[in-house]
Amino acid sequence: MKFYSLCCIALLCLVPAARGAARTQTNSEAPAALEQTAIRNEKDLIAAKKKDDASYFKRVLSHDFSMVGVDGMLLQGEEAAGNLGDSGLLELTPYDIAVVPLGDNGAIVTYDAVVREAPEEDQGPPPHYQHFTSVWLKQDGQWKLKFHQATAAHWGDW
Repeated sequence: MKFYSLCCIALLCLVPAARGAARTQTNSEAPAALEQTAIRNEKDLIAAKKKDDASYFKRVLSHDFSMVGVDGMLLQGEEAAGNLGDSGLLELTPYDIAVVPLGDNGAIVTYDAVVREAPEEDQGPPPHYQHFTSVWLKQDGQWKLKFHQATAAHWGDW
């Protein structure tokens, strides 16, 4: 009787795991496509940031877009949109990009980046290392940036 009970418990534990594995295998194409789209969206955002492309931001930002800047301040609406671009950027090179799917219509994109700004007063600042997070949502068939955050990864003397 004890052996029978142990087998039933084992089966009850294995069935949900097997269902999860099967579900993962049948949906393996969806995450790859979503990841590619999210990474492409983020690379387009980076290019727009470098050019301070207001028309791109107008097309892509959600109506309730908000961001947290590297200084830790929360900005919303027009103020957030106005602070997203920086034509003084010399370099914003992403690495270690990761995508966390939010169902079929959303994704969180995180990455580290080397950020260099235009020099001031004949001195070029050293690279800054930052961590970025963006939340992309598909609204009315179009991908919109809902949230963006920049966090200093290294601060102080270089």
